[in-house]
Amino acid sequence: MSYSAIRARELGDLLRSRRERLQPADVGLPAGSRRRTRGLRREEVAQLAAISATYYTFLEQGRELRPSRQVLDALARALRLNPAERAHAHELIHGAPPAGPAGVVEALSPAVVSLVDRLDPCPAYVTGRYWDVLASNRAARALWTDWPTRPPQERNMLWWMFTDPAAREILVDWEAVASALLGRFRTASARHPGDPGFTGLLERLRAASPEVREWWPQHRVVPLGSGTKRLRHPVLGEIEFRHVVLQLADDPEHKLVTYEADEADQARIAELAGR
Repeated sequence: MSYSAIRARELGDLLRSRRERLQPADVGLPAGSRRRTRGLRREEVAQLAAISATYYTFLEQGRELRPSRQVLDALARALRLNPAERAHAHELIHGAPPAGPAGVVEALSPAVVSLVDRLDPCPAYVTGRYWDVLASNRAARALWTDWPTRPPQERNMLWWMFTDPAAREILVDWEAVASALLGRFRTASARHPGDPGFTGLLERLRAASPEVREWWPQHRVVPLGSGTKRLRHPVLGEIEFRHVVLQLADDPEHKLVTYEADEADQARIAELAGR
């Protein structure tokens, strides 16, 4: 399947999923009677976006069309897309880069690895294009998992999140964190349609995780962002962290994530990591 066909199908899935979640009252339309369609009707979306119902139907069916930016903006308004979803729709049709070469092993410079180590006792790690954990410091390994000791195919944040039972114990708000991570993975995969690294990992996740099978069709897209997370440790108890995500200039697909707790908790983490 061509890149344009993959993107067109992805856009169609996005449009359909967002149409089905809206009710007529959400967009100022009367509910009417004998409504059999879940959410809005296709012709209602077309009316709101000022395009023909046939053209909208073709878009939702994933036909290889190239809607203009103006049409995509009109659809974003009609379907009440949030900023991340709107950007995702534009990226699917306009300007997404081609997939990188298959089989390339990601590597970090020694300077980046050294930086991650020096951030101890603040937990820090770097993930790559497919969320493989490429580097982690002692604090991160003490609180999450010992990444270097895991089999190579399991040194992946998504794989750990959805297949390791320990993730559900460690992350206090596991469902929200896992759903957001899957949304970020979808956003990233749209930039590389046909990339076997993304498709292969997704197939493995679908086979292994009922949550991935349930959530992926919901078409949630989430941008990279900082915030807070709550972790639970058998010795330290529950700790709230502020975390920051930075993209490395040498390769924006490489993401440095750093965490910081309050002073007392940082002291306890330092003691734990030093054992």
